[in-house]
Amino acid sequence: MFWHLARIFVLFVLAIEHDSICTADGACPEPSHTIMRLRERNDKKAHLIAKQHGLEIKGKPFLDGTYYFVIHSQKERSKRQKREIISRLQEHPDILLIEEQRPRYFKFLIDYFLKKINFVYYSQLQEDMRINSIQRDVPVLPFPDPLYKEQWYLNNGAQGGFDMNVQAAWLLGYAGRNVSVSILDDGIQRDHPDLAANYDPLASTDINGHDDDPTPQDDGDNKHGTRCAGEVASIAGNVYCGVGVAFHAKIGGVRMLDGPVSDSVEAASLSLNRHHIDIYSASWGPEDDGRTFDGPGPLTREAFYHGVRVGRDGKGSIFVWASGNGGSRQDSCSADGYTTSVYTLSVSSATIDNRSPWYLEECPSTIATTYSSANMNQPAITVDVPHGCTRSHTGTSASAPIAAGIIALALEANPNLTWRDMQHIVLRTANPVPLLNNPGWSVNGVGRRINNKFGYGLMDAGALVKLALIWKTVPEQHICTYDYKLEKPNPRPITGSFQMNFSLEVGGCESGTPVLYLEHVQVLATFRFGKRGDLKLTLFSPRGTSSVLLPPRPQDFNSNGIHKWPFLSVQTWGEDPRGTWTLMVESVSTNRNIGGTFHDWSLLLYGTAEPAQPNDPRHPSNPSPSSITPTETLTNFGDLRSAPDCHSECIGCTESRSAVSCFSCRHFTQSLRNRAGFKCVARCDEGYFLEGNKCRACSPNCKTCIKAEQCETCPGAQLLIDVNHYGHLDHGQCIDACPPELEPDYTIAVQARCILRRNKCSIGYYEAANSICTPCDDACRTCHGPGPLQCDSCATNFSNRSVGYCRPCCRVGEDPMLYHCG
Repeated sequence: MFWHLARIFVLFVLAIEHDSICTADGACPEPSHTIMRLRERNDKKAHLIAKQHGLEIKGKPFLDGTYYFVIHSQKERSKRQKREIISRLQEHPDILLIEEQRPRYFKFLIDYFLKKINFVYYSQLQEDMRINSIQRDVPVLPFPDPLYKEQWYLNNGAQGGFDMNVQAAWLLGYAGRNVSVSILDDGIQRDHPDLAANYDPLASTDINGHDDDPTPQDDGDNKHGTRCAGEVASIAGNVYCGVGVAFHAKIGGVRMLDGPVSDSVEAASLSLNRHHIDIYSASWGPEDDGRTFDGPGPLTREAFYHGVRVGRDGKGSIFVWASGNGGSRQDSCSADGYTTSVYTLSVSSATIDNRSPWYLEECPSTIATTYSSANMNQPAITVDVPHGCTRSHTGTSASAPIAAGIIALALEANPNLTWRDMQHIVLRTANPVPLLNNPGWSVNGVGRRINNKFGYGLMDAGALVKLALIWKTVPEQHICTYDYKLEKPNPRPITGSFQMNFSLEVGGCESGTPVLYLEHVQVLATFRFGKRGDLKLTLFSPRGTSSVLLPPRPQDFNSNGIHKWPFLSVQTWGEDPRGTWTLMVESVSTNRNIGGTFHDWSLLLYGTAEPAQPNDPRHPSNPSPSSITPTETLTNFGDLRSAPDCHSECIGCTESRSAVSCFSCRHFTQSLRNRAGFKCVARCDEGYFLEGNKCRACSPNCKTCIKAEQCETCPGAQLLIDVNHYGHLDHGQCIDACPPELEPDYTIAVQARCILRRNKCSIGYYEAANSICTPCDDACRTCHGPGPLQCDSCATNFSNRSVGYCRPCCRVGEDPMLYHCG
């Protein structure tokens, strides 16, 4: 998971009981900085608040109103004085959030080859040839750049004469023009002779140093970001180093790994200038030690969510992620919450002999593969700091930028591609043939080859560009959620070596927001086991596709297990989800004394109601329930006579091929919004919900709904209040920002939610605005405020069965209305 040893910190992840950031003796890292979020962005107000409280704002705001700040003269202030300042800010009416950010990991960014080999320096830049290269529509191959011929992955140099077919895209005239790529790393050498002409200041910043210059520190360690940038956009034809995959793309960098990395640092990087930057390339993640489960914190999840919803003017930012380098420790990228995010396009690596590198991790969230280096004889050519070239770039950290460059070629061919479009065309055009000699290949339910190491195969730039040119935007993304109800005993005891199957029947949410053509599939599982690494989880789809969600990890001795960790598979892409899904949980433990409990699992299905492309094959239809039995030969309805050739949803009609001229409907009746009658539909349109056999209109505030006033999804980037109990009457409402007692949750890709803030206090207490644990009302067992209407659950001898709040249970013979009891 941590493929070059980068420094990284991730805040509490909602879905996992992650390892502590503190040491065994209780020592925790000091906060590196503090963030302040206003209710809405107002730079003038932020600086005024800072001045009033002795603070200093650092750098640029991010996430539409979040600011870094430091407290003046911190060394001279006691921790108590700092806490008092934080407490005063928490009471400020314009401040939504104050939070201290702590770094988690302090790993320095290095490559797998620890010393420089074959560095090539050139003192003179050939400016005329660079200009000629930029003006040339179709390049003349081979390029004169001295290391270009050594770029085997661009020159049919892999075993069998394979490469990533990049030259085919170049010869079609595509080289990444008008596409902006940002490398999120330790900075880039913006004045490097092979990058300077393509450098994009609008795709660059220095979050570590709080300025706009991403130039890395000249200390011998911070070279990784510059190397990644060279893979994407090194200039072609300037007789310097080699050639970038997208040599006309604009390239920028975010210096964010050269210092303590917190949730806010990641979020600021991923949300930088999202309407300008097209592609963000990241080659970092949790530590590759074979025992860590970790992923993005709440601010980073928010950055991902807003990126795909509003980035690139609504088409969605494209986040390319390296799958991980922990293979030698039998690590799995399924334990990396960045690569298992629905929002990221996860990329793996292959060697010059079409094998899996020794460092490669396996997981079913990997979409595709690029070539990378695995030993000294397989050079990956790129630029190096300060102004040189290198043959030693390697790992999946080299694969992600290559993938970003290939994606830039497709975006030049079709700038209207959305983030989901890109995932579709990458997996459709990936070429498994060069890698078929490796074990682990199978065929999914729609006939595509899949592999836990390589995804759908090697990226093919030529095929990608050609498909991009004719691609139609995919239908809207829907989501279905199915929860497994564990029968008694609950939780289920698990001991020693075992195998257990848990099955769910899925209907595809046909009456709501249907998912009939799959994209992403997530499994949220909760279990505890004496040695977490002994467990293996496998998901079987109704079409027979098996995805190993979690392989055994021998180094993982954690006994806490996991809590609703979002495992991700892209291996059932395009399948029909209707039928039986089975989660197989098994243990490879040989110790009969190791045990634990399996608690629950949920299935989240992402996809569309219609095929991704107009000419794609359709799945066989499932008959929908109907209160009317159709009769194909019926032409007379009492005194009425049916017109010929009725619409397929009509049973008799007054006008041919019209769904609004039916005598009655085969499936569902949907009222027209202009009150001009009804139309017949096979399923309810967006903005309607099913009630019996009628589709009724949602509230105008909803995008889709479960009931008229209970939204299921919201328009734009609004959040959905998701607190379904008596203390919150606004459940199911759409809102621009969460109220103070709730917090945003971006774990579900289709819809961000407002949920109850995690209570850090003991049972019977709630966390007040000043972070002090305050007693609940006597009626409450747990609560989110001081009153009896703010109970989350009732205390002993209290009940809410008959009314919407906790009140004393009735004694024998007491009337609930008379005694106000429950």
